[in-house]
Amino acid sequence: MTMRYKIRFLSAGEVRKALPMKDTIKAVKNAFLQLSLGKAQVPMRTVMNISEREAVTLIMPAYLPLEDRISLKLISLFNKNPDIGLPLAFSLVILADGKTGMPLAVMEGGVLTALRTGAASGVATSYLARENSRTAAIFGAGVQGRTQLEAICAVRQIQKAYIFDPDRNKTEKFIREMEEKLEIEVTVLDSRKVLREADIICTATTSRNPVFSHEEIKEGVHINAIGAYKPDGREIPGETVAAAKIVVDHLESCLAEAGDLIIPLKEGLIKSEDIYGEIGEIIAGKKPGRISSEEITLFKSVGNAVQDLVAAKIALKNAERMDIGREISLI
Repeated sequence: MTMRYKIRFLSAGEVRKALPMKDTIKAVKNAFLQLSLGKAQVPMRTVMNISEREAVTLIMPAYLPLEDRISLKLISLFNKNPDIGLPLAFSLVILADGKTGMPLAVMEGGVLTALRTGAASGVATSYLARENSRTAAIFGAGVQGRTQLEAICAVRQIQKAYIFDPDRNKTEKFIREMEEKLEIEVTVLDSRKVLREADIICTATTSRNPVFSHEEIKEGVHINAIGAYKPDGREIPGETVAAAKIVVDHLESCLAEAGDLIIPLKEGLIKSEDIYGEIGEIIAGKKPGRISSEEITLFKSVGNAVQDLVAAKIALKNAERMDIGREISLI
C-alpha cells in the first residue's frame, strides 16, 4: 500500500500570522543555547555569487536533534530588484521531520527571515542593552528594520525611535506603520547629532560602508548589527567595534563572513580573542552579559540556520492550530 501524506504551504501573510514576535524570541533564544552547547548540526551555508546580476544565493541547512526537525532555506538577494519594483530578497524554507525525513511544510522565507532576525536582536538586547533603555535608532526602513524595532520593543520599554533611510518615501511609510503597530513615537533621524540619544541602535541596511561614525554614539549604547553578511562589507565603524564588547550569534560563521569583524581584524584594530563570545554562552550562564552602564555592547549576527528551523517549527504548529495555509498531497 502506498503511503500518502500532505505538506502544508504557507504564504508570507500566513507566516506573519503564525509567528508572533514574543514566541519567536523565546524559540530563537533556545536555538542559540543549543547552538553554543554543541547540540546543533549546522553546516556552513553555501554562498553562490551571481556577480553579473549583483546577486547572491544562500543555501542554509540545519538539524536540531532536540527539536526533531530538519530545515533548509534558500534565499536569493538581487541588489537591482528594487529598481524594477521587486523585493531585494526571495526566500523559501522547507521543514522536515527529524525522525523520518518526511517533508512537513514549505513556507515563504522572507517574512520568516525578518522575524527570526529581529528575534535574534531581541534576545541579544535582553542580555546586553541597559534595562532603562528608552530610545532606539534604526538604520534601514525595510522589512528587517521593522522587525528589529518590533523585537527590541518586546524586551525593552522603548518610548521613541528614530529611523534613517535615504529613501524618504520608505521612512514615511515606516513611521506610519510602526507608530500604529507599536504605539510609540517614531521620527526621522535627520541629524546625526541626535544619534547620541539612542540607547539601542539597529543597523539593517545593504550598505557596504559604516552608516555612522564612532563619535556620533554615546557610552553605554547597545548595537545590533545585522545587515552586512559578506567579508568585504560593514555597517559599523572599526573604532566602535574596537571599543565594544563583541558578542556574536555563531563565532565560526562570523569569522568567515562578517565584514564588520573581518575588516577591523585585518586593519589590526581588534584581535580574534577580543570577541567576547557567543550569545548562547551568555544565555547558558557561562559568561555574563552587560556588566556596566558605560560599556558599549555590539551584537553581530550573520544569521544562522537554527533560527530558521525553530521559527518554521513554531509557524507550522500555529498554522495547524489556526487552520491556515494550504495542504497538498505529495504522493
